[in-house]
Amino acid sequence: MATPFRDWPWPIQALIYLGVAFLIVLLGFWVPFSPVAKVRTDLEAAKAQLKPLETEVQNLRVYQQRRVELQSEMEALQKQLATLQTIVPEDKQVDQFIIMLQTAASTSGVSIRRIATKPIVPKDYHDEMPFDLEVDGPYFSVLDFFGKLSRLSRIINVGDLKLNGIGGTTAAPQFQTTPGTTVTGTMTVTTYFSKPADEQPPPDTKKTAAPVKR
Repeated sequence: MATPFRDWPWPIQALIYLGVAFLIVLLGFWVPFSPVAKVRTDLEAAKAQLKPLETEVQNLRVYQQRRVELQSEMEALQKQLATLQTIVPEDKQVDQFIIMLQTAASTSGVSIRRIATKPIVPKDYHDEMPFDLEVDGPYFSVLDFFGKLSRLSRIINVGDLKLNGIGGTTAAPQFQTTPGTTVTGTMTVTTYFSKPADEQPPPDTKKTAAPVKR
């Protein structure tokens, strides 16, 4: 007479239950239209869609890093442009330039007796703005004045310099000089300002014709 299943030892019953459950789950994975098979199919489709998205995200990370680098470069170029606009401004800024000259002279112990503007000299990408100056003061103070001109924020060129001593001369000076004044001189001080982009000359597109071979 066969022994009923419930009378079998419990370890055997547990193994049988586990085997039946495993078989049911296994069949669920492979039997068509079963819920488990549908979930498995959806999971594989989602993985297939995820792979190209991960590749695209990786490519976009490269562009994001490049964007940060370009932004840093742009900020550096903007600072450089601001510095260049200080050195060579777009406007003439005559008043500010004359104040710079007067400040450099007064702090050096030099007197500017005359400032005369000269015609502006246009160039391709900038304009030259020259001034005739007449100064006097102690010799080393005049040298200090030139040194301070070289350290101003704007580009300055000093030309046509003529210095003369006033000690021992019979002619009376044209101006009342300060004590210690030994030299007087004239010079041309030139500064520069840039042209707006819409006023710059177009690039030369003319090409030289090739010689004709005979």
